[in-house]
Amino acid sequence: MNNDILNKVDGLIKMYRNGELGGEVMPEDANPHLDISSCENYLYFTLPMALNYQRNSYTLWEATLKTYNDEETKFVFNPKECLKREFSEVQNALCKYRVALQKQKQTEIWLTLCNTFVTLFDGDIRKLFNDKNNDVNKIRDFIQKENKKLFPYLSGTKICNYWLYVIMQYTERKYVNPECLTVAPDTHVCKSTYKLGLINEDEFNSNNVQLIVIERWKKVLNGTKYKPIDIHTPLWLWSRNGFKEIKK
Repeated sequence: MNNDILNKVDGLIKMYRNGELGGEVMPEDANPHLDISSCENYLYFTLPMALNYQRNSYTLWEATLKTYNDEETKFVFNPKECLKREFSEVQNALCKYRVALQKQKQTEIWLTLCNTFVTLFDGDIRKLFNDKNNDVNKIRDFIQKENKKLFPYLSGTKICNYWLYVIMQYTERKYVNPECLTVAPDTHVCKSTYKLGLINEDEFNSNNVQLIVIERWKKVLNGTKYKPIDIHTPLWLWSRNGFKEIKK
């Protein structure tokens, strides 16, 4: 089965590179094009990521850019400034362009992250990467295992992996072990994995489907020319665009 899957992976990646799956503009391309190494840039791609669940990613990042470009709401990307403001001020700013859809819960998530970043890193999330020597496993363990409650939703199986990938794509950050980045098993990636036959129906409907998908791709791609994260965007686009026939 692995050879069949790998042939399909080759086809999907080729289609992706040829622009046949779409994706010329990705959700995170809606950004203010800050200095890629700046603290501000890292925060721009970090805080909204924690609200990126069960919603349209393109809409989220469009709202994020509007919020950043509005002088009245831009302060939400500064953790120290957020913590000085009244809860209602932060809430109103996040809701103005619908960065936050659940105004109470998602404002709390945002402020919890701001507090974490200020307390642990003096407001500069880059320090996390530096402190962990740009090691994907160490960064992920710090967030997902050692301090999970301090990183609401950002510590999630899907979001954490995808966030680490986005940081690599939209900043200057280079990991010492990028091969340890896994697929980010959101709904589209899970659907594509099922469509390819890499998981069965029971696994697809399982509460553990995200972990199953991560492990299955790690196993299939081990020893090949691909890293698991290489297949993430092609899988995501393939599902989002209706599973076009894979060209051989």
